[in-house]
Amino acid sequence: MLNLKTGLFLSAALFASSSFADTKAVELSALSNGTEAEATYMASCFACHSTGAAGAPKVGPGNADAWTARLEKGMDQVVTNAIAGINNMPPKGLCFTCNDDDIKQLVEYMVDSSK
Repeated sequence: MLNLKTGLFLSAALFASSSFADTKAVELSALSNGTEAEATYMASCFACHSTGAAGAPKVGPGNADAWTARLEKGMDQVVTNAIAGINNMPPKGLCFTCNDDDIKQLVEYMVDSSK
């Protein structure tokens, strides 16, 4: 039996996934393992970036401001920080199967999805 916390997380994931599907106009590219950026975002990045947990910039339409200060350093630095980890974010977030190019595509997906 699912506990309440797990049920709420799954409900939030389903809601966010349907919200992104309805509002995003982002071209998805395949990551090295053949999955789309959105699928990997939902599996590895969503938990923190959908809520802003631990200071993570939120992802989704209307959240461009959350990325502005970070992008002042340039996209390359934002990607480098995501690969190495920064503040409360562990290296490569929670994507244990992502290579550096995958992380770059995920960061680009998150930024583009937040306009």
